[in-house]
Formats: sequence, structure tokens, C-alpha cells
Amino acid sequence: MQRNGGGVGAGGQPWVLRRVRLTWLSFMLFFILVFFPLIAHYYLTTIDEAGGPDKRIFGPRPGGELCEAKHVQDLCRIRESVSEELLQLEAKRQELNGEIARLNLRIEACKRSIDSAKQDLLQLKNVISQTEHSYKELMAQNQPKLSLPVRLLPDKEDPGLPPPKSSRSCRLRSCFDYARCPLTSGFPVYVYDTASYPWGDHLDPLVKQAFAASVKSNIYVTDNPSIACLYLVLVGELQESASSPLPPPSDLEKQLKALPYWRSDGHNHVLVHLSRKSLTQNFLYNVSTGRAAVAQSTFLEQQYREGFDLVVSPLVHALSEPNFLEVPPQVPVKRKYLFTFQGERVESLRSSLQESPPQSFEEEMEGDPPADYDDRIIGTLKAVQDSHLDQVLVEFTCKNPQPSLPTEWALCGEREDRLEVLKASTFALVIAPGDGQVVASAGCGMRLFEALEVGTIPVVLGDHSRLPYHQFIRWSEAAILVPKPRVTELHFLLRSLSDNDMLAMRRQGRFLWETYFSTSENVLNTLLASIRTSIQVPAAPIKEEPAQEIPHKAGKLAGTDANLADNGDLDLGPVETEPPYASPRFLRNFTYTAADTYRAWNRAPGPFHLFPHTPLDPVLPSEAKFLGSGTGFRPIGGGTGGSGKEFQAALGGNVPREQFTVVMLTYEREEVLMNSLERLNGLPYLNKVVVVWNSPKPPSDDLLWPDIGLPIVVVRTEKNSLNNRFLPWDAIETEAILSIDDDAHLRHDEIMFGFRVWREARDRIVGFPGRYHAWDVNHQSWLYNSNYSCELSMVLTGAAFFHKYYAYLYSYVMPQAIRDMVDEYINCEDIAMNFLVSHITRKPPIKVTSRWTFRCPGCPQALSHDDSHFHERHKCINFFVKVYGYMPLLYTQFRVDSVLFKTRLPHDKTKCFKFI
Repeated sequence: MQRNGGGVGAGGQPWVLRRVRLTWLSFMLFFILVFFPLIAHYYLTTIDEAGGPDKRIFGPRPGGELCEAKHVQDLCRIRESVSEELLQLEAKRQELNGEIARLNLRIEACKRSIDSAKQDLLQLKNVISQTEHSYKELMAQNQPKLSLPVRLLPDKEDPGLPPPKSSRSCRLRSCFDYARCPLTSGFPVYVYDTASYPWGDHLDPLVKQAFAASVKSNIYVTDNPSIACLYLVLVGELQESASSPLPPPSDLEKQLKALPYWRSDGHNHVLVHLSRKSLTQNFLYNVSTGRAAVAQSTFLEQQYREGFDLVVSPLVHALSEPNFLEVPPQVPVKRKYLFTFQGERVESLRSSLQESPPQSFEEEMEGDPPADYDDRIIGTLKAVQDSHLDQVLVEFTCKNPQPSLPTEWALCGEREDRLEVLKASTFALVIAPGDGQVVASAGCGMRLFEALEVGTIPVVLGDHSRLPYHQFIRWSEAAILVPKPRVTELHFLLRSLSDNDMLAMRRQGRFLWETYFSTSENVLNTLLASIRTSIQVPAAPIKEEPAQEIPHKAGKLAGTDANLADNGDLDLGPVETEPPYASPRFLRNFTYTAADTYRAWNRAPGPFHLFPHTPLDPVLPSEAKFLGSGTGFRPIGGGTGGSGKEFQAALGGNVPREQFTVVMLTYEREEVLMNSLERLNGLPYLNKVVVVWNSPKPPSDDLLWPDIGLPIVVVRTEKNSLNNRFLPWDAIETEAILSIDDDAHLRHDEIMFGFRVWREARDRIVGFPGRYHAWDVNHQSWLYNSNYSCELSMVLTGAAFFHKYYAYLYSYVMPQAIRDMVDEYINCEDIAMNFLVSHITRKPPIKVTSRWTFRCPGCPQALSHDDSHFHERHKCINFFVKVYGYMPLLYTQFRVDSVLFKTRLPHDKTKCFKFI
């Protein structure tokens, strides 16, 4: 132990000495490193101060003596530059701090303003809600809601009212059950199956087949007899054979009463007898039909119940459709013969021409001998023929007369031979049966049908004769009705008619034939329409074309083309920020049906009623609006528009609140389409844009559609057809349609001006590029011309306003042959629409502004640039003329511009629009 401790102690002395040395050495190094620089700095400073400014060694020297070296000079410049930048940054920082402080103050003020605005908005919402509530209360007080009438259907075995005292006393008020046909019923019709009753085997097969086909396509037919308003029973035409004779009247009467829904008296039943021959057996004459109405072509006076029974036209085209291309044209007005008549009396009557001079009409009327009238007619017509004043053709004997009723004039020869004679006749005589007891006959109906079919004006001799649907059709507009005593003045009467009157009557006759008589479907539709009109039940509206929308993605907010937005001092009106406003929709109501029934049946192609738009056809959804609003011209400044700048700020007129829909047809030109859509941004009074995607290939998935602030509906089509442009899509909710091509460049002021003009002429096409048709003397045909001209007859629908009414007519009513040709050539749809509107209104279109063409720089080549484009349009015009039977286009030198067109005015005196 001692040795160890001693060892430690002996050996510890050197270790302590080493530690002391290290401590001393560290202290000295610290002293040298810290104090020596301080002492040296102090010493050097003292030397410089003692030596004066000029003898300083280490201090700063005046005159930049230290910067004489090149690199030192560079360092100095960098130092000075950095110093200046630091000073500038500091100043800018202080400025930004001040701006931030000011902005913070403004933010606080805006927050307080927003809070205040929110409170005001909440108060306004409460006021609006209270106002709307008060308005609804007032409307409920002044216009209480009327619920639909409850349909009270009688039981199947309900005997109904007692039968009328006399079979001839039946009228709608006494023999028709109105309770089964309320105004809101939709007019359901139940048709008995021809195979379900005994006489069905005797029906003419063609009549039975045509009737069944027409029933199948009719919109009013129902399979539920318990809700039916009307019951149809086909009772003729019957065919008799040796093995299967016709049932006697007593058996037929029993079979009718055995019908399951006859209800003892047959009320609300219609017995339909369709004739295909001039001699039709009137086997219902001795049959008691009770309260059932009879619809047939032949009636005796003792049988016919005026206002209850119906005189219908014969069924000539049972299963075949008439070929419109074979129908002769309506011009020239005058044909080879002034009038023609071919017929032979079935019964041999006394001929006053052979036995004695004809008696006076007064003497003939006293004895009431019907034969004498026919004798006088024969003598007068032969005298006209022998005078050679006009070329006429009258024949009173036939080689092959058709069977007809007694005292009736039998038809001569075959139907084809008769039509050839009528095609060369200006007028065709229809002589009523000599027996005044025959109020209607199938033979007269056949003559009337054939005359109308080939465009010959019928001349009916005999005022006692009942023409088909005479309660509804004003036959005086399509035929000349002359009493038999005036036969001596007939020649003078026919020669006194002007060409315009004859053309109008011929066009009206063509309208009646196409609408009511031409096909079996039209015959059935006319029969139902006449009954429906008599009981004042509104027609069913036409179904619109469902739009199958293609989903698409909206991209960035569309800008406004500076060229299109630059309208000078022209104020286009407010860009409406409210939701799109659709045109009010009016279904035909009770008042309209009752007021315009007679006019609707008798309007040939006219401003507001065409062949489609009659009681025969369903009603267009906005018909009442089309008829009643905005059609009259209002002076500039009328309504709420005021004048000048006030006029520009509002639409004014009869409909101060109205919008339009853009329908744009496109085919695989996405870039052009997007540019055209973007140009519509900010367009006033625009409701929506309907893009008709005419390509079978859908749009690109990555295609971004412009956001113009309004709906863009992209509609998928079944096929590539230019007719798709005029389909009445259900997405179109406005009456005004702006049809525009995807490459058309129109300024906003041009579009707005066209819209204002259209609102003053709602029944016409209003557009920009004008075209005209011309007659080629060398080739005897019509030509299409697009050259600049002082006249025009068409406006291209690549940029035109028209009423949606015409979209229904174009798609559902216009002859299918026209739409087929448009598809064949992929052309001429604009010509077809101009033909249709001019045919209806008998007015030319309206051209606005001086624009004649579209300029689309950078657009792909259009179809109209093809050389064959104009040749096809020549063919289209001539084909359409054949279908219509005449040239409906009308020339005009009228163009609409602003009164102050190209006149610069101060901003407070904005231009106004007016017609020149």
C-alpha cells in the first residue's frame, strides 16, 4: 500500500508541473490573440493621428488613393452600386408597408360594406317574398283554380235517355251524350273490330284493309271502350255474292243493337259507309239507327239529318298513295277546254228538245218536274258548244256508262280516261241528280274528287246538293255553285272570272283535296275532326321532336370578339342576367276552337292556316301566340320602347319581353363551331343555343365548349340530313328561331336588327343573304341565281329568323318527296323552307341589311363551293314546282334598314329602327 501511494506521490510531481505549464501557455496564447491586436490597433491609430492627415499609413486616404489598383476600383464600384440598391429597396419596402396598411383599411371597409349589403339583400328578399305571396293571394282571389271536370261514365247496361219521337229529329243536343266527351278528355275513339260482327265478311276487302290501316295510325283511337267518347262502326261498302247474300235491313238492325256498347239506342256511335263506286247501295235507308250518326256519300232527303249525319267523300285511293308528280300543274290557268262534261242519265226522261220547245223556268218550277231542268241544261250546253265561242266538250251519251243512282248522271268510261279529259279542262261540270230527293250521291262525290285531283275547278249545278263536309268547308272558295235555273248564264259567269280568281280557286281546291280527300288516312281524320269540331273538343297538340342531348364539357368563359362587339354608338339593349325566358305556350282552348272553327277549315294556304292547321290535324303548341301576338305593325316608339335611346334599351312592341333560340347545324368542324359559339357571348335576348350535331361521330372527348353564360344544348341526330335543321326540337322553347350556319359571321347589331324586324313580321322569313329564281326561256325551266340583283324571292336560312310554327309544317306536313330530295342531294333545304312559307303566306321573305354573303376567313370549304351545288339547286326548284303544282315564290324589291343607316349620331341620340 505504501509503495503504491508513494509511487503515486513520487510520480505525481511531474504531472502537476506539466499541468501548470499548459495553463500558463494557454493564458499567454489568449493574451497574445486578444490584447495584441488591440494594442497594435491603438498604436497604429495613435501614429496616424500624430503624423497628421497627410502622413496616415493605415487610415482612409482622400482622393481614392487605395482605389488606384484596377481590381480595387471594381470592388468600389460594386460596393457603391449595392449600397444604392439597398437604399432603393428600403424605400420601396417602406412604400409597400404603407400600401399594405392602406389596403388593410380598405379590406376592413369592404367587409363592413359586405355585411351591410347582406343585410340589405336579406331585407329585399323578405320584401320580394312578401310581395310574391301577396301577388299569389290576389291572383287566387281574382282567378280561382278550376279543377278538371270529373268524368262520369255510365254503366255498360245504362239504357240512357228515351229515343227521339222521330228518327229525323236527331241532333247533337238530343242524340249525343256530351258527358262522355268532356273538353279535357282528349277525344278518345273506340273502333269496333270488323271481324267481330256478322256483316264483316261482306265488307269490301280494300275498304276494310284501308280502314284498319288508318285506324292503326290515328292518334285518337283507344283500346279502352269504357273511356271512349266516340264509337266507330264500319258498315260499308258491302259486297254481295251469290253464295253469301246481303242481310236484310231487319237483320242488320238487330245486329247493330247487339253491339256490346250500343246501349240500347246507339248514342255516340257513328256508322261509317265508305264508297269506292259511283253506285253504292244505300242499305241504311230502311234501318233504324237510333241515336247513331251515319257518315256516307249517298243520302236521300227523308234519311239525312242535317247537323247530325255527315256527307263524306268517296274512298278513291284505298291503299295507294297519290303521286304528286303526276298531278298536272296549276298553271297555266286556262286550259284547252273552257269546261267539259261527260255523262249519261241513268233513267230515260222526257226530252223537251225533241218534243217541244223548252218551257220557261217559271213553268217548270210550278209543276216541279225534275226532268225539265236536265233537258234545259242539255240544250244550253249544246248551244254553247255549237256557238264555238269557246272550246268546250259536252257528251251526254257514253259507250261504257258506270252504274249510278236513278236520275243521276252516270260516269263515262274508265277513271284514267276521265282524268285525261279533266287535265285539259279549266272547269268541270258536276250536275246534281234530277230527283231533288237525292241530297248527296256517290257519283257526284266521285266527279268532285276527280276534278279537284287534277286541278280542274268544279262547277256544281244544283243548289239542293250537299257536298262533303258542307257544314265546315266553304265550297264557294274552291268551286262554283250555280242553281240549275241559272244554267243559261253559266257561260257568261265562267268567262267573267279573272285569272287570279281562277288560280286562287284552283289552289284552294288542291288544298282541300290534299287535306281531306286524297288518302284513306285523310278521310278518316277528316271524319273524326268534323265530329270533334262539332262537339267543340280541342284537338290534341302535335308532339315535338325529343332532343337527345350529347353531354359536353364547358371550358373557360368565352370572350367577346372585338369586331363583333364594336357596334359604334348603337345600344343593343340589356344583356339579360335572369334565367332564359321561354315564350308562353298556348294550347288551343275552348274559346279559340269555338271562334275559329269555320275559318280554320276553309283557309287554303294563307298567313296562319295551311292544310296541316285545320281541325283535321293536331294543334301546334304555340298556335294561339302565333295568331294573336306581335302580328300587327306598331309604329316606332310604340309600347314601352319609347324612341331613340329609350327604344334601343327595350324591345317594346306588342310583346315587350321575348327571346329567341339559335339553332346551329354543324358537321365535323369543331374549331369553326367553337369560334361561332364564342361569338354569341353577350348577345342580348338570346334564350339558348341548340347545336344540331349532324355527324354520326360524336364530338371529341377533350373538346372544351365555350361558356357563354347560357345553355348550349348539343342534339344527337339519327342520320346526317339537312332536314334536321328544321326539326321542332322540344329544347326550343321560344317562338323565334334564328337558323344559322356554323361558319356564318354576323355582328350582334345585325342579329338584333333582324330580330326586331321579325317581331313585326312574325309570319315571314327574315334574313340576310338574298337569292332569287328566274325563268330560263331557252330550256323552259326555272333557275336558281345568287348574283346581286334588285329583286329577290328567297332568303337563305343559313342566317334567318322564322317562327317555330314552320318547323312543324316542314317536318310533319310538307310532302315527303321534298324532304327526300333534300336528303338525296344534301342540298336545297333552304329553298324548300322558302317554298313552304311563301306557299302558306303568299308573301315574299324580308331581307335586312346590305349583306349578301358570309365571309368566314380560315374556315374549311363548304358544300356551296362545289361546282355541282348550283346545278342541284336548279333541279330542286323545278322539282318543288312539280310537287306544289305552281311556283309559290314571289319577287320583292323590299329591304329593311335602319332609318339612320350609316349615320353617326351623338351617344344620347341612339339610332332607331324603322322600315324603308
